[in-house]
Amino acid sequence: MIVRCLLLLLMALTAGNANAAAQKVDADAVIAELVASGNEALQAYEPANGMDTMDRFSALYFDVFEGRGLETAVGMKDPSLKTRVESRFGEVIGLSAKGAPEAEVAAAWSKLKGALTSDVANLFANEDLSFTGLVLQSFLILLREGFEAMLVVMVLAAYVRRSAGGRGMSSLYAGVGLALLASVLTAYGMKILFDVSGTAREALEGITMLFAAAVLLYVSHWLLAKRQSDKWQAYIRRKVDNALSKGQLWALGLAVFLAVYREGAETILFYYALAGQAENAALPMLLGAAGAAGALVIAFLVMRTASLRLPLPLFFSATAALLFYLAFSFAGTGILELQEAGWVDITPLPGVPRITWLGVYPTLETLLAQAVVLLPLILSGGWLWWRRRATAQA
Repeated sequence: MIVRCLLLLLMALTAGNANAAAQKVDADAVIAELVASGNEALQAYEPANGMDTMDRFSALYFDVFEGRGLETAVGMKDPSLKTRVESRFGEVIGLSAKGAPEAEVAAAWSKLKGALTSDVANLFANEDLSFTGLVLQSFLILLREGFEAMLVVMVLAAYVRRSAGGRGMSSLYAGVGLALLASVLTAYGMKILFDVSGTAREALEGITMLFAAAVLLYVSHWLLAKRQSDKWQAYIRRKVDNALSKGQLWALGLAVFLAVYREGAETILFYYALAGQAENAALPMLLGAAGAAGALVIAFLVMRTASLRLPLPLFFSATAALLFYLAFSFAGTGILELQEAGWVDITPLPGVPRITWLGVYPTLETLLAQAVVLLPLILSGGWLWWRRRATAQA
């Protein structure tokens, strides 16, 4: 974690001090432009020419909300709000594209406009860019972005220690190291090569999330199958000479890589943006990031110690449940990112609640992706129920 912190800071501070593009975002001005242009787009909306309105709102998202830096600034402060605003944009774009009645599009735009003028505007009201404010923001960025990755690393590291006495940890270390390198290269590429096209960033984030969801789903089901201690002891005896098979090491290393990678590039971009918010930001950012790194290390050690003391069935069940939750959330959010990139259609479902922490969004496509994640769990649960019933009747 400390190495990661130093790499992120080096990239962010160097870029933030050397590149004039990292300027402070004028949130009020950007919101005013979004509202004025959105109102104009709605006034010109006609169901028969809905694709024109879709293009106008898509341009507002990429050229203004994202292109002017407000998306990154919001994500730096409140990632869940950023995702809600993205989802609101998607709802307006989806309704426009399918030529929905004007009242439906107007209602969706009203909700998006309210989120911008209320939630987003309040986020930047009385913004504190003092030394203390920079320390706090730097601390929260790394703590928030690093915690999810740390959970995956922690549970898989505990698994390797409990299964093979620590043999195979090199695969996890390799995954973390490669993810750090890939994060730096990706952040550099997105900032230097893809500034003109926000779709590239959205598509990359979406693909990474879906890939991570697939790998975490595989690992969670594999761990769930080993939750019975008698099965686990038999498994250990079969693997005592080889520790873990190459295929399983590959899957665990890949899971760690994806968990760290999907947070790493975004964290660098957040630090890049923060470095441009004030002069002489290096020291407060370093202090905040160092504090967050220390907090993550302490949390990692405490959680690892607790997990090693859990009974095997409970340990594997809890680990599988955590990884399954992440896979379920990543599936919904990954499709949302691809919808923003224009790679996946948007079919709004107005009656469905929006639950950002669970990755649930009111579109048919995001819910279908999450249904695919749920299907193996439902089938395996049904099979276990049938097997137990058959055994009881025998």
